[in-house]
Amino acid sequence: MSLSPRDVQGLSAARLYYERGLSQGDVARELGVSRPTVSKLIQHAKDRGFVTVEIHDPRQVSTAVADQLRERFGLAEARVITSQPTDEELVRELGAVGALMLEENVADGDLVGITWGRTLHAVARSLKHQNCHGVQVVQLKGGATLTSRSTSHYETIRLFCEAFNAYPQTLPLPVIFDNAEVKRVVEEDRHIKHILDLGRDAQTAIFTVGTMSPESTLLKLGYLSEAEQTALLDNAVGDICSRFIDEQGEPCLPELEERTVAVSLQNLRAKQTRICVAGGQQKVRPLKAALGAGYVSHLVTDEDTARAVLA
Repeated sequence: MSLSPRDVQGLSAARLYYERGLSQGDVARELGVSRPTVSKLIQHAKDRGFVTVEIHDPRQVSTAVADQLRERFGLAEARVITSQPTDEELVRELGAVGALMLEENVADGDLVGITWGRTLHAVARSLKHQNCHGVQVVQLKGGATLTSRSTSHYETIRLFCEAFNAYPQTLPLPVIFDNAEVKRVVEEDRHIKHILDLGRDAQTAIFTVGTMSPESTLLKLGYLSEAEQTALLDNAVGDICSRFIDEQGEPCLPELEERTVAVSLQNLRAKQTRICVAGGQQKVRPLKAALGAGYVSHLVTDEDTARAVLA
């Protein structure tokens, strides 16, 4: 193989960094180049196939269950972590593996759509800084609430942007309007329309599925009447991007669809990379519906949830 001067530099930087364990700053001094140049040389070595990184994550269980999920639901990738003794620990571990999966699927210039919620906040908190350029992060649904209950959506998008050197495209709107006509008027605003268009154009999306119970977040944010809450508890298994779905993954209440500010389920299904991070007993039914309806291409879940979905 003929090596270019850039190849030779990349190999030198990679050997110093990976074999001798020098920091990027030390490598820069050794080679007489800047630290950003070292980062680019190491990436060049990876791109040329001179360096491969293999991760053995003890949180991930046997690939057998992941293989079954991929085969059953036609997934591009599935990662199954060990189930945790508490809900808090489960969300934290799901967030860590979800962050890793997202990092592996974002490249320079990408437009990444995100939602909000406890699981996505855990993903955001686990993200490591990436040497990316030209990335934009866009909210796929509104986030303002009528209550004091926090959705952490501002913190979530801030952490995503910090990790990917990204520009934030936020939706300063409630996720569900009281009136469909008011929503339509607001969506015609030039700025809002631009953000919504970006959400539709994003080919990478990361999201979770919401549960359906009287304590569900969306039922506690002040958007819905008592009659609507009752109807949802009777007919919905959960939500995806704040769009309530039934067992088949289809929208439940048409009147709510018309009032909801979020990417459509049809658009979500058409995106190239659809990363769903979800686990826990309460998420089995909505996750199974989301998988069956084809809204997911990449999945992070836990073993107990995976086995229940496959049962």
